[in-house]
Amino acid sequence: MPLILISGYPSSGKTYRSNQLLDFFNSKIKGATKSHITRLNVVLINDQTLGLSKDVYREARPEKDARAAEYSAVKRALGRDTIVIADGLNYIKGFRYQLYCEAKAVQTPSCVVHIGTPVEKCKAINVGLLSDPDPIQGYPEDIFDNLVYRYEEPNGMTRWDSPLFTVPYDDVTPPCEEIWNALIGTEGELKKVKPNMATVMKPAAESNYLYELDQITQEVMTAVITWQKDHVGELGGQVPIGDTTIELPASPVTLPQLQRIRRQFISLNRQHNLAKSRIHGSFVEYLNSNFS
Repeated sequence: MPLILISGYPSSGKTYRSNQLLDFFNSKIKGATKSHITRLNVVLINDQTLGLSKDVYREARPEKDARAAEYSAVKRALGRDTIVIADGLNYIKGFRYQLYCEAKAVQTPSCVVHIGTPVEKCKAINVGLLSDPDPIQGYPEDIFDNLVYRYEEPNGMTRWDSPLFTVPYDDVTPPCEEIWNALIGTEGELKKVKPNMATVMKPAAESNYLYELDQITQEVMTAVITWQKDHVGELGGQVPIGDTTIELPASPVTLPQLQRIRRQFISLNRQHNLAKSRIHGSFVEYLNSNFS
């Protein structure tokens, strides 16, 4: 069933908005008459339900483990009769893409709810939380500043961040009815998503699939590095590779950045067995999504 990804700055009110959505969805299910609606249940997944402290965001390794814990919990919960609300920072677009792929793999719709609280307001809220007798709800100042700096705002123009619903700080509630209609449907008919080639698990058709996946992605990565060496000092640019084009960002892309993105892509597609003819185009698209 549908996946609702909550995203926003630290202390922006994500859990408060998530609980509003939880109450609304439970109310809709309780008041429904159609059996395929009444059998639904709603699951909320966040740092509290996973037993994670704010300190996990201080260093890369524990933060990576925290994302893995959220990813595993969402993957386990996604099912025919479960609506999943993933209430987390979800600030990395590559991570949102992974969760989008998981939802699409089980043929269920997803959306992103962006909590649009201004950063100055978030900081004031966080200071208040830290001064509370139970400061566990607030983020240490250094962690707060770092998370704000690294936040990658959702973009409704990308398919994994759409449909995108933004909730301004002053709004009393999220657009709950619109979210319900986008995911469940105005007629109460459960929506299904047709999985694409990148998310359908298939038996291995080519014995050298992993080799091709490794080689083709390496060739694309090498082409980017070579282009940058030949265009030193240029800001951004287009790298034509066959019938595809990589849109580089304004700042130079480093080899470690490319290696990290390549590892993520290979990890996502290691078992999906893309057709060889689609590996190149899919990787270029994945690079562009990370650069945008």
